[in-house]
Amino acid sequence: MPPPEKVDPPHKLTFATNSVRNTTFSIENDKFYYEIVTRFWHPHLTKINKYDYEGRMVTCVAEIESLPKKEVKVRFNTPDAEGEWVRGSDFVKCEGGSVGGTFTADDGEIYRWKTHKRCLQLVKADDEEKVPIAEYHPFKRHFFVFRMSQRAQLEVKPEASGVLEKIIVSYLIVERRRRQAKIRTKLERQ
Repeated sequence: MPPPEKVDPPHKLTFATNSVRNTTFSIENDKFYYEIVTRFWHPHLTKINKYDYEGRMVTCVAEIESLPKKEVKVRFNTPDAEGEWVRGSDFVKCEGGSVGGTFTADDGEIYRWKTHKRCLQLVKADDEEKVPIAEYHPFKRHFFVFRMSQRAQLEVKPEASGVLEKIIVSYLIVERRRRQAKIRTKLERQ
């Protein structure tokens, strides 16, 4: 009897910085390399660029626009055209006052961001076992103060690599929402 097939390990997208406006997500061999950039001359527009090192191509796969006192808008671009703007609340539907939310991939599959032990996890909405498809691991510091001992990571299972752009954009929206809620609660306490 042959041994059971090995399960492919998850892709560990490592963050370069802790910002949700200017950072990079990449795996060790740079098969997946995404740059999240907000230019100072467009402070309300965040672009998600995908680098293809083999083809030496840079493509803007998505954009997030967050104007003051207006709702966040998102658009996904194709290689030959720009997409239509969609409200962020229509893309990632928030469930009440919770931090997470749900979004629908191109294949019709519904994914849900949830918090588990103060870390974000992405699960399929119809999965009863709630096995995470993607999981965020925050950075760690030496003695909780000094330089980072471990960078933040987003672990994505290989079967979800087809919807990786939507996972990244939805993560950025949910993380921004979580950070803004954290700031609001601090201000309310003062």
